[in-house]
Amino acid sequence: MEQEIIVAIAKSLNIKEHQVKSTLELLEQGNTVPFIARYRKEMTNGLDEEQIRVIQENYAYQQNLKKRKEDVERLIEQQGKLTDEIKKQIALCDKLSAVEDIYRPYQQKRKTRATDAQAKGLAPLADWMLTLPKNGSVEEEAKKYLKDDVKTIEEAIQGAKDIIAEKASDDAEIRKRIRNSMEKYGQIITKEKKKHEDVKKIYKNYYDYHERLSTLASHRIMAIDRAEKEKVIQVNISFDEEYQLNWAISKFTKKRNSIATPYIEEAVADGLKRLAFPSVEREIRSELSEKAHEQSIDVFSMNLEKLLLQPPMKNKMILGFDPAFRTGCKLAVIDETGKLLKISVIYPHQPNAKIKEAEGIMLDLLKTYPIQIIAIGNGTASRESEAFVAGLIRKYHLDVAYTIVSEAGASVYSASKLAREEFPDLQVEQRSAISIARRVIDPLAELIKIDPQSIGVGQYQHDLPTKRLKERLDFVVAKAVNRVGVNVNTASCELLKNVSGLTSATAKSIVAYREEHGEIKNRKELKKIPKVGAKSFEQAAGFLRIEDGSEPLDRTSIHPESYDLVNQILEKYHVGVKDMGSENIKEIFKGISIESLANELHSDIYTIQDIMDALESPLRDYRDQYDAPMLRSDVLELEDLHIGDQLEGVVRNVVDFGAFVDIGLHEDGLVHISKMRRQRVTHPSEVVSVGDVVKVWVYNIDMEKEKVQLSLLPLNCEKN
Repeated sequence: MEQEIIVAIAKSLNIKEHQVKSTLELLEQGNTVPFIARYRKEMTNGLDEEQIRVIQENYAYQQNLKKRKEDVERLIEQQGKLTDEIKKQIALCDKLSAVEDIYRPYQQKRKTRATDAQAKGLAPLADWMLTLPKNGSVEEEAKKYLKDDVKTIEEAIQGAKDIIAEKASDDAEIRKRIRNSMEKYGQIITKEKKKHEDVKKIYKNYYDYHERLSTLASHRIMAIDRAEKEKVIQVNISFDEEYQLNWAISKFTKKRNSIATPYIEEAVADGLKRLAFPSVEREIRSELSEKAHEQSIDVFSMNLEKLLLQPPMKNKMILGFDPAFRTGCKLAVIDETGKLLKISVIYPHQPNAKIKEAEGIMLDLLKTYPIQIIAIGNGTASRESEAFVAGLIRKYHLDVAYTIVSEAGASVYSASKLAREEFPDLQVEQRSAISIARRVIDPLAELIKIDPQSIGVGQYQHDLPTKRLKERLDFVVAKAVNRVGVNVNTASCELLKNVSGLTSATAKSIVAYREEHGEIKNRKELKKIPKVGAKSFEQAAGFLRIEDGSEPLDRTSIHPESYDLVNQILEKYHVGVKDMGSENIKEIFKGISIESLANELHSDIYTIQDIMDALESPLRDYRDQYDAPMLRSDVLELEDLHIGDQLEGVVRNVVDFGAFVDIGLHEDGLVHISKMRRQRVTHPSEVVSVGDVVKVWVYNIDMEKEKVQLSLLPLNCEKN
């Protein structure tokens, strides 16, 4: 494990070197990120999952960088051109792009004008010109190179200039200066193309647009990239080309009077304009896109995590309502465990409106089953269905509330093999109604069944690199599952396979064991299950919960490796396992010094603190810290709104420029980043998250477009 890599990572993350070293050692030993974050805090000084992931990724990048440096040194040395100066330059590189700039002059080129000239033997003429001779004649010197494939003096000189042009373009120092100039002072310039198919004027903002690269936000980069790809605009980077040209020319001519100077000036200018400027611009555009992709993936990951961690509505009977116009609204009644009780369909909307019949079916279901919440999907016909349900509640004074549920990915799940296996006799739309209802009872357990890329809580997600997006979203899913923990006796294969240390094969093995032997009685029993080896058990045990087993500690987040320590603590304070969660144990723990207890028991403060938290609240759900789904009983129309109205809404999506909030209208309202705080906000995620219930004020109403702009600040507060 290279010390310089550890130092570089620690510096970039602003953490201690020993934290990086310990984390990397734990990862090398086959420990998972969730396991390290939860049960090895004493070794990492409490690093969380995101920090551990970044260390893991940085280490891989630094290893690649180190290997590439070694490869470049070797390749240049094979050509007999490696000097101490080049070695020093390579050693100082902290980016792969910088290493490639150094290697560029030495790498094997595809056929270019310069390689063609070299093949004709004109390299010595170019070298002679670069010695900046004071006397003689360039034409006379060029005559020496005339032959069958070089017929004229002009051709010989042009060949030499092509070689010099490529030298200038490949010069690492020149490229570095061009790059710095573009990055610090360059502007992106976009112009509308004469012929394009942007009928709805989606990219109108970029028909004539310019902005400094240094301030260009990620969502604008991605919008520009997409508009360019769709041939709506052309894009260039504008910067001080003249200054860079003059500097490069002076580097090659050394400001000396030479008979070759005019030719060198022409060659260097050609090399920069034809080769270096476009090449560096492509690299910078590529890096901007990559950075924007990473930012977008970060936003998607953050939104997905909050969606997965929405609190469950425990012990509620739910009516799932999948809205539609022509094909009817599918209904599914599920009990408190998510078990399907009844499937039905109603037609409350045009073109087949049977409103009286729809009301009768709904009233019959509400009378037959003690339904407390109606979960309405937010897709097609959602608001019309909401109006129907709200009208029904008002008309018949029903003691029931409704909530709008994101149905993103519900259709993907409904048509999946998993859904077909679970409900083989039902239609796709009926399965969708069940999924919508279950998302209220336990969002995590239901959403886990869907490919995370199909859950639309990102921005420009279809433009993102698929492999990278999948890696990050899979990481988020695993992080959420392990933060919450899993009931080993009720969890599906989909849920189990995301538990630390488990795979799809071990998850299936656990389910098969359950089906054959009945409920698993304690965590020790997990060791008997085929495919669950010692390492799998170590990594998974703390995240697998057993509610009513033979060992009470198995229902907590305490790892079995700490049970002896737990018993020592209980014995010391004269309490038993049966006292877990009692007021008595909370009172006893109030005055305890964690540090003193850790020293006394030869443990560490992190483990002791986690044990005490678990003993105080053994059934605490990590998700309880977030806002529960908002329940409504009446509908809101655009005509009901006025500027300055105060409302309550649910954050449905967070993007770079703001947040979309469901206030009960057909379309979510937008809170722009500038309307979130009086102080400057770098990113909306600093203020809100998906699932948050927020207080908002109506800032602007566009009746024509049916759009509402909202503010998190009271309007009078904004003016002050």
